[in-house]
Amino acid sequence: MNNGFVNTEIKNQISEITFGTEKSNSLPGEVLEKLAQTILDEGAKPEVKAILLKSAGGKAFCAGASFDELLEIDDLENSKIFFGGFAKVLNAMRSCGKLVIVRVQGKTTGGGVGIACAADYCFATKDAAMALTELNLGIGPFVIGPYVERKIGKSAYCAMSIDADFRSADWCEKHDVYHSVSENIQEMDGKIEAFMKKLSERSADALALIKKVSWEGSEHFDQLMPERILMSASLILEDSAKQNIQKIKERLRMKQ
Repeated sequence: MNNGFVNTEIKNQISEITFGTEKSNSLPGEVLEKLAQTILDEGAKPEVKAILLKSAGGKAFCAGASFDELLEIDDLENSKIFFGGFAKVLNAMRSCGKLVIVRVQGKTTGGGVGIACAADYCFATKDAAMALTELNLGIGPFVIGPYVERKIGKSAYCAMSIDADFRSADWCEKHDVYHSVSENIQEMDGKIEAFMKKLSERSADALALIKKVSWEGSEHFDQLMPERILMSASLILEDSAKQNIQKIKERLRMKQ
């Protein structure tokens, strides 16, 4: 898998986009850039009615930013480019013109929470707890913030940002991040297959207009992003942030 992959396949007018990396599907800059462009490219295809976005494997959905890449960043410009990659993915989901359905098979943290919250409809398993863990690194969930806040509200977003604790799949369903929670992956995939078949039979124009209307009021996200990117990009350069990442990497290594 090396630095990761992004694959696409069109089935019955549905574009399935799958991303993956070896370390809990954490995302390096190269994969972020490719994922964002792929979402835009698939959304532009007239034969595609909707997009199904999923990650590889049966465990973690997405562990957010790649720790290895965060440790390598040593200047502000490259830091802004990296965090801008997350902004590009979320913006692509918002602006691609097609409904984006997200499949969350397991735990997700950081930027992965942003992807789940940017979904137009989200399926998950009961094991798919999520947490905004950025403060543990010494930064904050600034780039994904507008998308998370849009789903769960400012108060809940602030609480998640501060305590960095996991919320259960049940909590996520009650707060409209998840729209369907299953006992296991097999059950979830059965529901997704039936759901995507139903979408493939619907009017493409109606689906596109639902997408357009549901994102009304988010236009200011474009203006927010430069400042939000700068917040994270600046904080990750501090020595304390690098030390925090090293400590977390070591703890994760000891658990393996």
